[in-house]
Amino acid sequence: MNNEPGKPPVVMTVAGFDPSAGAGVLADIKTISAFGCYGVAAVTSVTHQNTQIIAGACHQTPASLRQQMSMLFDDFDVAAIKTGMLPTEEIVIELATLISERDLHVIVDPVLKSTSGLELTDERATEALLKYLLPLSSLVTPNVTEAERLSEIVIRDRRSMEQAASELRSGGVRAVLITGGDSESDNCLDMLLDDQGTTVFDSMRVRSRHTHGTGCTLASAIACLMARGKTLRESIPIAKLYVTQAILNAPQLGHGHGPLNHFPPGFNFES
Repeated sequence: MNNEPGKPPVVMTVAGFDPSAGAGVLADIKTISAFGCYGVAAVTSVTHQNTQIIAGACHQTPASLRQQMSMLFDDFDVAAIKTGMLPTEEIVIELATLISERDLHVIVDPVLKSTSGLELTDERATEALLKYLLPLSSLVTPNVTEAERLSEIVIRDRRSMEQAASELRSGGVRAVLITGGDSESDNCLDMLLDDQGTTVFDSMRVRSRHTHGTGCTLASAIACLMARGKTLRESIPIAKLYVTQAILNAPQLGHGHGPLNHFPPGFNFES
């Protein structure tokens, strides 16, 4: 990582394209801009969706991903990468190969299934994610459902959440943040497990249907903060506050799970 003074850190998103701009690379780019970084993107899949449903997707080839990322690496000093939808085994392996010898923060948001139930990552891609990408990652940010699928541990309470995080760490990832935003409790409990141990981030849940892309946004915010020189443990509370403010100030668009406001008024990531 080689950020020159006076220049914004460059953060790359490698994810799917959501034409409704609530999630995927478009949401990531908005988040990256909100944190004063310069966003670049490589698209892994073009999805067919709006705020109500995902009707399908057209996946990119490994060669397409390689060309996109190689062009960007040739021109920019990338400080951090945030990954989202990685639909096929070949895409995961290509991505891992491209970043394996680079000095940057890698934040993995393991997007496995849409809210409407559509599988976005096949089983072989999930296995490749565990084998090839997570060992290269600074942080993986699964929600409870994703953590259960990746760890093969049913999460019922804090103890089982910690067991799932520990299982994922045993595969080589440096840190695991399991997010509880998709549960039905009044509190939103996120759990971090890293070299320093376990930390729980507990906050009141914001009841809203405008939560499309919260996982993408959280992971992108953490990537930006780490690209700007903050530690992981400094970054998470700021990123969580940002997502909360983005939900509270949502523009009330769409007839389904509406998008966030990625530029919430008054939010200052430096304060």
